[in-house]
Amino acid sequence: MERVCEGDPMDQDWENRVSAAWASFDDYPEERAAEFRALIDGLVAELPDGSPLGPFEQACAWDSTGHSDRAVPLYREALARGLSGYKGRRAKIQMSSSLRNVGRAEEGVAVLTPELDAPSDELDDAVRAALALCLSSLGRDREGLALVLGALAPHLPRYQRSMANYARALVEPQAQEV
Repeated sequence: MERVCEGDPMDQDWENRVSAAWASFDDYPEERAAEFRALIDGLVAELPDGSPLGPFEQACAWDSTGHSDRAVPLYREALARGLSGYKGRRAKIQMSSSLRNVGRAEEGVAVLTPELDAPSDELDDAVRAALALCLSSLGRDREGLALVLGALAPHLPRYQRSMANYARALVEPQAQEV
C-alpha cells in the first residue's frame, strides 16, 4: 500500500485504475463529459467513507470538463478532509485556478501565496504560474510576470541571473537590473 495523503492508505491497484481513467480523458469529447465523470464517480464509490481522495478526484473531473464552479467546493472538501502532500498541493493549485475562472481570483491568491514558502517540489512552477494568472486577473500583471520570470529563469540555458534580477526588479524597483 502507498500513502497518498496523510491518514489515508490507498491501494495501488485503485491508483493505477484512476491513472488509467485520466489517461483515457481525451477519449471523452465534450458531449461525453458526463460519461467521464461517471467513470470517476465509480472509482470514488470504492473509497472508504470520508476519504479526501473522493472529492479531489471528483473536483478534477468537474474541472477538466469545464465546470470550475462545481469543482471549487469539492477541492475545499478534499482539503478539509485532510488531503495533503503532493495531491493536497495539486488541489490548492487547481482550486486557485478554478476560483480565478469563476471570478474569485483574490481567493485564489490567498490559497496559493502560502505555497510559495512550502517545501519545494516539482509543482513549484505550477504554483507560480497559477498564482500569476490570479494576479493578472486582479490587474497585478507586474507581480504575475515577476513570478513567471522567476520560475522560468532556472530552466534557461543562459541568462539565469539576469532574468532572476529582472523578475525581482518588476516588484522591487530598488532591485538592481543586469
